[in-house]
Amino acid sequence: MQYLLMIYEDESLRAQRTPEDMQAIMAGYTTFTKELKEAGKMIAGDALEGVSTATTVRVRDGKTMTVDGPFAETKEQLGGYYLVEADDLDDALAIAAKIPTAQHGSIEVRPVMIWDDPPLSER
Repeated sequence: MQYLLMIYEDESLRAQRTPEDMQAIMAGYTTFTKELKEAGKMIAGDALEGVSTATTVRVRDGKTMTVDGPFAETKEQLGGYYLVEADDLDDALAIAAKIPTAQHGSIEVRPVMIWDDPPLSER
């Protein structure tokens, strides 16, 4: 089953990190991603630019509105994701616990919905 592992952290912490801290964190991500690929569990994953680059789109009564910034103001922001193939929720949770940001941020784990029809990407 596929799970989306969404990586959240307080973006303000990034500005406080030294280059050495960032290098250590990125090394952790490199190792984690390599292990995930070697285990055949990685489907996709990427980091996102900061919330200052986000735009939120809403359509109400046929009118499109855009707002600079993310949908909601929160203490932690979505910074990236992994889409993984896991045996079950316990396996997905175990994978999420290995993501380096889990040590100072949080990882939201959600199963990908299974449709009777072909997935949207195949329609």
